[in-house]
Amino acid sequence: MNKIKILTTLFLFISVTLALQAQKESFNPLIVGVPSLTIAPDARGGGMGDLGAATEPDIYSQYWNLAKYPFAYSKAGVGLSYTPWLQHLVNDINLVYLSGYYKVGNSDRQAVSASLRYFSLGQITITDGEGHALQDVSPYEMAFDLGYSLKTSESFSIGAALRFIYSDLGAGVEEGLYPGSSWAVDIGGYYHKYVMIGNAESLLGLGLSASNVGSKISYDKNITSNFLPTDLRLGGSLLFPMDEYNKIAFNLDVNKYMIPTPPNTADMTPEEKQNAQQKYNAISPISGIIKSFTEAPGGASEKFKEIMWSMGAEYSYTDQFFLRGGYYYENPMKGNRQYFSVGAGFKLTAFQLDVAYLISTVPSNPLDQTLRFSLSFDMDGLRNLMK
Repeated sequence: MNKIKILTTLFLFISVTLALQAQKESFNPLIVGVPSLTIAPDARGGGMGDLGAATEPDIYSQYWNLAKYPFAYSKAGVGLSYTPWLQHLVNDINLVYLSGYYKVGNSDRQAVSASLRYFSLGQITITDGEGHALQDVSPYEMAFDLGYSLKTSESFSIGAALRFIYSDLGAGVEEGLYPGSSWAVDIGGYYHKYVMIGNAESLLGLGLSASNVGSKISYDKNITSNFLPTDLRLGGSLLFPMDEYNKIAFNLDVNKYMIPTPPNTADMTPEEKQNAQQKYNAISPISGIIKSFTEAPGGASEKFKEIMWSMGAEYSYTDQFFLRGGYYYENPMKGNRQYFSVGAGFKLTAFQLDVAYLISTVPSNPLDQTLRFSLSFDMDGLRNLMK
């Protein structure tokens, strides 16, 4: 196995490493193509346990739920986020994410948005069977999307985005390995309402989004193909003003991949494994979405184990200083990603800087101590500074 395969396998099956704490005979994770699409790109959501379906709108809503943009306070904004990835294992894997939006017209009821995601797997030296260096390659994955969102009432909005996905894991290095590409869409809805709790006017947010709904991706000219990480996310948020200067928000997200559960091949013969895998690979994306809610080797119990959840809180002082914390949970049978996260932010008139830090709660987690950095620019604030 060359180093391309080693690194790809490491990234695609990172949950296998985490699940060493689980029972091997019951371990049956959902394996997806282009797994970098599942990495939360921004430090704000990352600081609260990787959530954002219903939190207050910000520049990075394109990833979590683009339907939130019409409720954003600013006319426009742009943000850049950087995440060193698996830094305990390698030092040259990273994610760069650029996102922005603009409210169209004078009514602030609609917005256009876009994002560009670039995930670099660093430089890899390809060797022969005797360990002699042959050449260096730089695998990467990227995605670009355009979105539109519309406020349909004073408290509800919808949005949709079209995404192009491209993945090159080292085409030309190994016979039969080619770049893969795919198209996908995101859709979302967001409910935004002020409610009275005691004497305080609090903000209630509810969000629902489906992301990466699209065709499968192949690296061998459609001989075999992988499901995209099609994800369904439901979130709730309550922002409570403690006094004139202090606010705190409580947030919860639950999400599930809308891809079929793979067959559990632990007790199968090699021939049975091959037949089961061929049947699984033949499932279409639409059928896969349906089967993701109806079929699993372990029945309904296994389906419930595929649900991941995250909860987090954000404290703000004068809407300028922010402290965040959260927790993310994935069942050991499905990957065993379990971690706390903390974060902080500082906002001035024209820009905001955020940072997040991940703390694993399971041993031997390569995601432990992951850092995220985000820088956001408020176009209204920049305009005021220019004046």
